[in-house]
Amino acid sequence: MNESRPVSETDLHAYVDGLLGDEERARVEAYLAENPEVARMVADWQAQSDGLRDAFAPYAAARPSDHLLVSPATPLPLKTRRLAMAAAAALIFVLGGIAGHFAPMPFKQTPASAAIDALPLEARNAYLIYASEVRHPVEVFADQEAHLATWLGKRLAIPDLKVPDLQSIGFRLVGGRLLPVADKPGAMFMYEDEAGRRVTVLVGRNEENRTTSFRFASASGIETFYWIDGALGYAVTGDISRNLLQQIAEECYRQFPT
Repeated sequence: MNESRPVSETDLHAYVDGLLGDEERARVEAYLAENPEVARMVADWQAQSDGLRDAFAPYAAARPSDHLLVSPATPLPLKTRRLAMAAAAALIFVLGGIAGHFAPMPFKQTPASAAIDALPLEARNAYLIYASEVRHPVEVFADQEAHLATWLGKRLAIPDLKVPDLQSIGFRLVGGRLLPVADKPGAMFMYEDEAGRRVTVLVGRNEENRTTSFRFASASGIETFYWIDGALGYAVTGDISRNLLQQIAEECYRQFPT
């Protein structure tokens, strides 16, 4: 087996999606032959992918303009791009409901995938550490919301950073704090409902990112929906139902700066 580059989770997903060339596909297949547990998991992914493809086959219709969604040479208007991303986010939840939960995998990351793959793990760790805190869950409490937005926005170089308002969903702001995300300054906002359930919203910056991605992760009952929008990454985490998590993520998506 070629050991020049480790097989990452991104490689495995690309293999399942049929996006690898002959050489890369052979490298992944050699890795799977030496790792039967991973091979079984990939086989499950392939079965799920086939099921999803069959389920949505009646609605598949290619359009001449489809390539514009991913072509950097012909950027879409901002409103159109945001609508396309919102539709992709909604589709992730639909497919997640059919295919089940996808937990983070212990594969070595390539530089290209590190910014994306680090988000759910760091968001989950932050949630586990701070959501259970009684006296010091945040650095700045909700009564200083304006200062919180200004402070964290300055540290993350996001001048128009807004603290999402989730009261329409039943969650009030507890406050927020500065924390590292992929070795760079990141922001965490915490919310709580009347039952005492807490959710966290993580924001990170990575100027090297050049992708747009929506993903869902679940581990030990902790749910995380995360997305990359240019140089910014966002993650919503909580010990709540997927439907409620979806509502919170969609509301955050609408309120965060573009």
